[in-house]
Amino acid sequence: MEFTESVIMQYIADFILPFSRISALIMSMIGFGSKIIPGKVKLFLCVALTITVMPAIPAAQVGSLFSFQTTFLIFEQMIIGIALGFVTVMVLNTFTLAGQVIAMQTGLGFASLVDPVSGMNVPAVGQFFLILSTLMFWAMDGHLTYIQFVVASFETLPIGEYKFSPDKFKELAEWGSWMFATALSLALAPVTAMLLINFSFGIMTRAAPQLNIFAIGFPVTMCAGLLIMWLTMGNFFTHYELQWQRALEFSCHLIECKGR
Repeated sequence: MEFTESVIMQYIADFILPFSRISALIMSMIGFGSKIIPGKVKLFLCVALTITVMPAIPAAQVGSLFSFQTTFLIFEQMIIGIALGFVTVMVLNTFTLAGQVIAMQTGLGFASLVDPVSGMNVPAVGQFFLILSTLMFWAMDGHLTYIQFVVASFETLPIGEYKFSPDKFKELAEWGSWMFATALSLALAPVTAMLLINFSFGIMTRAAPQLNIFAIGFPVTMCAGLLIMWLTMGNFFTHYELQWQRALEFSCHLIECKGR
């Protein structure tokens, strides 16, 4: 059996273009995109997924493999994959932001550690919320869901036949506002409780100026912050489910899979 040059070029295009979209998702998604995971493991996973889904996706309509048009197609596939992975990052950063706000308001911001992903010093409460939300992401099969999304996108957004609309970038930025809204609503109860506690300390300072409220109030504030976090932990799972549902709906909107 002989393979002509056109057949070989078509086979390479059928591998390279889906590989660009899948690898962009894996590299930018929460969990797989972590710096802790070696690059060789990520590469092997991307290659394995691409080979697995190649028979199930439409053939790439490419005129010439070595052309500017093919380069533009590869860049477009990377944008689609990164957009899907960016949604998962926004979901988890929502709760990291909420944890940092709570830590700063409760005096727990002094307890910091190095985030192995970003290499920066972050409050321990924010890191705790990040770990908890990451575990929720894995427990709810978030990685499998987004792999299904990227595979379904090859039918809804065929390679070479669909141009990623610039309006999607605007919608992606606007959807990011949910990160701040959800983080504020999650941190609202602890912040309000700490405001009342600090307000009571102010009244005590006016009533008894000889008391060293800072020495007394600082440990009380931290203990009260831990207690309030424990009492309001049920809100975490409620907000995570709501934010996760918004992420699924928006990701489906990005790849235009509604009604399919």
